[in-house]
Order: sequence, then structure tokens, then C-alpha cells
Amino acid sequence: MEKKGFSVSGNIVDVVGKRIFKGRILVENGIVKKITECDCKQDHYILPGLIDAHIHIESSMLIPSEFARLAVVHGTVATVSDPHEIANVLGVPGVRFMIENGRKVPFKFNFGASSCVPATSFETAGAKLGVKEIEELLSMKEVRYLSEMMNYPGVLYGDPEVMAKIKLAGKYGKPVDGHAPGLKGDDAARYIGAGITTDHECFSREEALDKIKCGMKILIREGSAARNFEELCSLVDEFPDMVMFCSDDKHPDDLVLGHINDIVKRALAKGLDLFNVLRACTYNPVKHYKLETGLVREGDYADFIVAGNLKDFNILETWVSGIKVAESGKTLISPVIETPFNNFNIGEVCPEGIRVKQQPGQIRVQEAYNGQLITGAIDVEPKLVDGYVVSDPGRDILKLIVKNRYFESPAGIGFICGLGLKRGAIASCVAHDSHNIVASGTDDESIIRAINLIIHSRGGISVVDGDTAEVLPLPFAGIMTVDDGYIVAEKYRKMDKMVKALGSQLLSPFMTLSFMALLVIPSLKLSDKGLFDGRNFAFTELFKI
Repeated sequence: MEKKGFSVSGNIVDVVGKRIFKGRILVENGIVKKITECDCKQDHYILPGLIDAHIHIESSMLIPSEFARLAVVHGTVATVSDPHEIANVLGVPGVRFMIENGRKVPFKFNFGASSCVPATSFETAGAKLGVKEIEELLSMKEVRYLSEMMNYPGVLYGDPEVMAKIKLAGKYGKPVDGHAPGLKGDDAARYIGAGITTDHECFSREEALDKIKCGMKILIREGSAARNFEELCSLVDEFPDMVMFCSDDKHPDDLVLGHINDIVKRALAKGLDLFNVLRACTYNPVKHYKLETGLVREGDYADFIVAGNLKDFNILETWVSGIKVAESGKTLISPVIETPFNNFNIGEVCPEGIRVKQQPGQIRVQEAYNGQLITGAIDVEPKLVDGYVVSDPGRDILKLIVKNRYFESPAGIGFICGLGLKRGAIASCVAHDSHNIVASGTDDESIIRAINLIIHSRGGISVVDGDTAEVLPLPFAGIMTVDDGYIVAEKYRKMDKMVKALGSQLLSPFMTLSFMALLVIPSLKLSDKGLFDGRNFAFTELFKI
């Protein structure tokens, strides 16, 4: 509950001036009225609230208000949020819902205008954001930036629609986020020169250095599936003004355990400079995105956290605009009730719809890697039964299906290694970026059952193990639920354990599966329309002679 006037005392961490001093902060009507240096008995630390510089709220499977309830416990007060997932399903109305729902809680959501909806023309999405829709969004105060420009070939080759969107961001004085995994050299320089200011997709230090050299800021990502902190963390001290922290995608069970505070702890444990670390998740995103998030200065919004110390970084309290939103590991934000709306228009799938007839040659198989969004590609001899290619769990070669959920059409069919399932199947409607149904398993019967569980729920995730099956319904756009986040996290945790009991060694099997249809990340992916070569940006054949 907001107090019109109150004060807090302790060790004040000034991330702007890079100093720590004992003092008292006077807050009036949600604003830091005065900061006074003085002796005080309190030994805790008062510092700016943490900011996730790039996240898709939808990947938590929670609506924004519920995400906020969980995130504030870990000291997060703001996010730079790309509503790309719901935009692919519901278009501008979906983005507007995210903004409106986020307003209902004391939390600083900063949404972007999703630049690539659909991400490519090689998949089926539920909506399209053209130049007109992008201008509608960029003209809104709540929309702070043009979100990740994934169509980097379109930038490099001067695609008129792509360039028009970037020009609109300049018209409204808003930065443009990038998305160009593996891009280096002259291509990276051209991409950045077009006005792209950040990238969160660097998976090597060499790539990050190449982009920094051209003036691009690097968002060091540590999410549920993609984890690049270990590779890139040295940049924090080497280029302190050029880095920010982000999670990109955070599943609910991980969000219950921690958020940006975990990255801070790890960075400090490595001996990185305290102020460089803190600025990466406070000062730097505030300056880059022009956020209305306080930095514990007079005249700022009272957005701050209280930590017991700067080693364990244990969050005692979180405040947003002078409202205490979390204390002693408990959220103080009340749930918000919303009525779901969706875009899901198909009936049950039958076994004939996912069969693969034998053809001459080997099959192309995409390789999934633990903790990465990129995939490899290998050619293998198929396992055949009665003239059909089937899953071969003994070699970890499993059938992969992407099924259009917006209208009836044939499924995309491929094969994958790296999931590690020894039996059963898993499926999800959280499938970046178009959020069709993605499924994989050791036999067709299990795969069909997992897919149909999603269809009956009009969205969600599912796991099948013989006669046992579990589904987590996600009725809001097929990718989110309005349920209590802690209950959702527990359900997700149970299903995650089930998948690992099926044999998967992946850190986050559902999250990894969700990216197997993300065509803009090389090298081999699958859409509802077919197998896709991300390096040549074109469809490719399943069979290779």
C-alpha cells in the first residue's frame, strides 16, 4: 500500500555516482523527495530495482500482472518486454492487452512494437504487423522501442518494408533492438549501420566483440533455454557502458527461483566490479531505452530494493513508485482477474497425418543443443517399419511435428536428435515464433495423443508416458494462463520431471522444444510448412540422396 510520505535508511548504493554511503531516503507520493547523508544503524543496502533488458513475458506462461507478482520477489521492478509471441497470435489487440493488463499492477512494463510478425513468410502465424500496425504501436507512449529485428537478411538487402519499420522508429525517437545470431564482419557492420542498437543473440565472445566494435550494445542473456552468461560475462568489466542483462525467455518454475538477481549474484561471485554489474541491470537500460524507472536519485520514482548484503544479494524488500511490492520472499501484489481470448481453430489430428513414406536417401535431422537456440544438421539412415520412416529412440532420432493451429492444413514433419526421450512424447503450443503446435516423441501413437491434448485445451503443454498423460492448459492466446503463477510453476515443474523421467537430459526440455520451430535461428528448423534451412533461408528436403 502506498504511503504518502515515509523514509528508509541504510547503505545507499549510488550506481550513477559509483559510491556507497550511509543515508536516509525520503519518499513522498511515490517520488524520491530527498536523500540525506547521515549516520544510521541499519546495515542493509538500498539500491535501484533490477531491470530485465529483454524478455518475452509470454514465455513465463503468465499474463503480465501475474509475471510481476513473481518477479518483484527477486528485486525486479521493470522489464523491456517484446510482446512478439502474443502479437503473432492475436496481432495489435494482443499487444494492447499486454499493456492494459500490465497497468493494473505496480510494475514498470516497457513494451516494444514487434518488428517481425510473422517472423518469416515460411510459416503460418495468426496475425501480421505491417508498417501501418507498427506505426500505430510506436505512436503509443507505452511502446518504448522497435523490438528485435529478426529479419536480418531483409536489413542487409534493404527490404522496403523492413527499412520502413526502422525509419518509423527513428521518426518517433525510439531505439531498434536487434536479433542476428552469428552475424559478424561486414554483414554485422551493415546491419548495425542501418540503425540496429542491441543484440541478445551473441553466443560467442568473438561475435560480441565484433558487434561492440561497430557500436552495438550487447544484452547478456541467461534464460531457461539459452544461456550465454559464462561465455560473455567478461564484457561487463571490459565494456561496462555497452552491456545489459536479460533473460529473453523464463519459464514459470525458473521465475519462482530467481530472475536478474541470479545473474547479479553470479557476476559478483566472479569478482566483476560491483558498479559495472549493477549498472548493467539498472542504469544502462534506463539510459538506452529512456525508461521512467528510478535510480535512487532525488526526483526519481521510488523504484528500489533493499538487500541484506552485496555478496549473497538477498532481497529483503522491493518498492515500485513508493509501493512496497515484495517483502521477505513474499509478493504483496494482488492477482488480477482477466477473461482469456484465443485464436485456435483446428480439430483432432489422426495418425495418417504424421506418417512419412520411405524415399531414397538419408534423412536430414536437426540437432538440438542443451542451453542453445541454434541447431545443427546431420544426415542419417532412417529407421523403416512397413515402408514408413519412424522414430529411432535407440539412436535418439525422434520424429518432430509442427502442426498449424490457425486453420486445417498438413503438418510439417521432420526428425530431431538431442531431445533424448526413450519413450513417450511431449508437445507444446508455446512454439516460437508463430506458436503452432510442436511435438516430438518415440512413437506415432504417443505423438498424436500429446498433440490432441493441446488441441482439446486450445493451447498448452503436454507429456505422454504410456497410459499416463499430463497437460497444462494455456487458454490465453494458447500460450498463457490467468492462473496463480506459483500453482502454474508447480504444475510445470511436475511435467518437467516427467519429461526427464522419459530420458531427456536437457536442462529445459519444453523450452528447447519451443525453439525447434524458430526459423530465424540457424541452422536447421521445422515450420508447419516444412523443413527449413536457416543458413540459406529457404525450405529444404527431408530426404537427401
